[in-house]
This record gives sequence, structure tokens and C-alpha cells, in this order.
Amino acid sequence: MVKRSVVVAGHKTSVSLEDAFWHALKDIARERSVSLRSLVAEIDAGRRGGNLSSAVRLHVLDHYRRRCGAIEATTQR
Repeated sequence: MVKRSVVVAGHKTSVSLEDAFWHALKDIARERSVSLRSLVAEIDAGRRGGNLSSAVRLHVLDHYRRRCGAIEATTQR
């Protein structure tokens, strides 16, 4: 696990993420054509309690769950 610094809403903060989550987060930002900073700010604004690192992990998990669900839905037709 690596601690990384990010700027959210003009404030420097850090997130502790495993490399797999960090790389997935960067992939999601690239897919959506947004900056990593913007994506983290969006995640931060939408979180309901808990810390930012946990919110990022949950966002990555939800992203791939939705994608998997979409793939499953198309293969079941």
C-alpha cells in the first residue's frame, strides 16, 4: 500500500491505496476523459462518511461491478 498525495477542493490530502486500485482509478479517469484530480474530487464530494481511501476503493469496485453487469446482461440475450 502506498500513500499518494492529491489535491481536492484546493486542499492537499493523501490516500493510501494498493497499486491495483491506483491503476484502476487512473484507467477509469482515462475512460471518462477526466483528470485524476477531477475524478477524486467527484468521489470525495459523493462519499457518505468514511475516509477518502475507502471511498476510492468502493468507487473502483462499483465501476467494475457495473461493467460486469452490463457484460452479463448482453451475454444472456
